[in-house]
Amino acid sequence: MSESKPTGEFGLIDWIRRSQSDEPRDDVILGIGDDCAIVDFSRESFALVTTDMLMDGRHFRLKDDGPEAVGYKAMGANISDIAAMAGVPRFAVVAVALPRADAVAVAQGLHEGLKRMADRFDVVLVGGDTNAWDGPLVISVTLLGDTTPLGAAPRSGAQVGDVVFVTGPLGGSLFRGRHLRPEPRVDEALALAEAASPNAMIDLSDGLSSDLGHILEESGGLGAELHADAIPIHPDAVDQSQADGVSALDHALNDGEDFELCLTVAPERAEQLLASPPDGVQLYRVGVITAEPGLRLRTRDGRTSPVQPRGFDHLAGRNR
Repeated sequence: MSESKPTGEFGLIDWIRRSQSDEPRDDVILGIGDDCAIVDFSRESFALVTTDMLMDGRHFRLKDDGPEAVGYKAMGANISDIAAMAGVPRFAVVAVALPRADAVAVAQGLHEGLKRMADRFDVVLVGGDTNAWDGPLVISVTLLGDTTPLGAAPRSGAQVGDVVFVTGPLGGSLFRGRHLRPEPRVDEALALAEAASPNAMIDLSDGLSSDLGHILEESGGLGAELHADAIPIHPDAVDQSQADGVSALDHALNDGEDFELCLTVAPERAEQLLASPPDGVQLYRVGVITAEPGLRLRTRDGRTSPVQPRGFDHLAGRNR
């Protein structure tokens, strides 16, 4: 990687191009530098396509977080979406609107974070677009992936009686900056797809109450009963609760950006999964899918109460 500072838009693009791995890949026919990249999707699979846009002041604070953390999060959030479909991430394109002041330095920092996350999951950056303006940083990553022979795991397949699982503790992602350090559950999703063929799956980016609600809506208006004592609460949620007075359970239900998986599994497969989970996969049984619409919470004493989705909403939600 060159130590010299690139000059101008095309110098920056050339720097990004030269920063990619020197090892050729047979699935990248033409990468950065032309009007379009050419990639090989000739495998016996379907293409998965996802995109996320992150904006300074909403999803991160560039001044406090730094551009490398922003790039790392932006790539990780998209890889997490591919994981939610039980897919394999492969290629990325990135579009940025850079703040004109320190545009090159910000771009180089972004690239370091993007590449660090991409390299973890064997993703190749094959193109994008670079602009500078007098506004704040905006970054949009589009990621292409593959399904596997096991098929995709959409949100829409939940069935009455399915067991609801999550793959890790939830809540408090903002408290110590964990929202900037996603851990996409790609390997976990593939292992779960092979072991249990989930009927529905989603990544927890907006919060359990909202994201499970998406599964219920897309599965024909089903409901779910969550067991309050079974929801795994992250230590960050406990500490944030002590700081802001909001219960740790509320944080676990609503905070978002945990990037764990939420999945529903047929009862007989759920029992097998609990008895013999895939290596390296954490699983928490948190509830059951019901025919009665709506999301409800059952407490230890057997009482149930409705849960209103209060996770992150991009049009009305909390700033990151």
